[in-house]
Amino acid sequence: MGVGLFLGTGWSPRHPIVVDTQRRGSDVPRAYDGGIRALGAPCRPPLMSLVTFTRNAVSNFKSTAAVAPSSRHLAHAMVEPLRRQGPRVVVEFGPGTGVMTRRLLRVMPPDGVLLAFEISPLFVDYLRTNIDDKRLHIVAARAETAAAELDRRGIDTVNGVVSSLGIGFLDEAAVGAIFQPLLPRFSEEGTLTQFQYVHRIRMAGRRLEYFDAGDMLRRYFESVESNCVWRNLPPANVITCRGARNGGAP
Repeated sequence: MGVGLFLGTGWSPRHPIVVDTQRRGSDVPRAYDGGIRALGAPCRPPLMSLVTFTRNAVSNFKSTAAVAPSSRHLAHAMVEPLRRQGPRVVVEFGPGTGVMTRRLLRVMPPDGVLLAFEISPLFVDYLRTNIDDKRLHIVAARAETAAAELDRRGIDTVNGVVSSLGIGFLDEAAVGAIFQPLLPRFSEEGTLTQFQYVHRIRMAGRRLEYFDAGDMLRRYFESVESNCVWRNLPPANVITCRGARNGGAP
């Protein structure tokens, strides 16, 4: 598992819940009546999410691509850029056991829509069992189906995308298939956040190489900024992207 420190780039559709977050209740929506606790969601012990994360990581490390549950500090940094605009429609890639999902629901309005795309059956079941919120829609499908799902639901505009995808594991064509169809749908202040572990190293065939996810995302967004969250294991860079290039990658 130690080698994961070199391979992980923040993956893929998954993000475990933080152990002390549920204990403190810091990720339970408070601003709106439509929040998790108001709807009677079960408050599971923190150990439950950790066990679920570990089971999925051991059985399918490449899709989990994380060596430890994400901290509440990382979740806060990923959601904060969206909070300022009061996002009504948000797409989340890789919710895992829901640490960022809960944070997002906390800042979204009562009529908000959160589409969370998750391909792990274990995580899908966990989310449906543990988060009871009418704004949350768990989509058991790959990230590249997001545009089609938005069309199916009649949604034209997206205020934000929160991505835990390990884009370091994906080639440029795969990344384009995910993000490019979403670009025309971003609102004027629409924001995408993506995280990448600070080592910025990925596997290329059988060798290690330097990889900066921000450089790839500049193909799709005018403004790309990166800030480090040290209080995470391992530390991670949160990449904030604005100004979608509606014509697609150059």
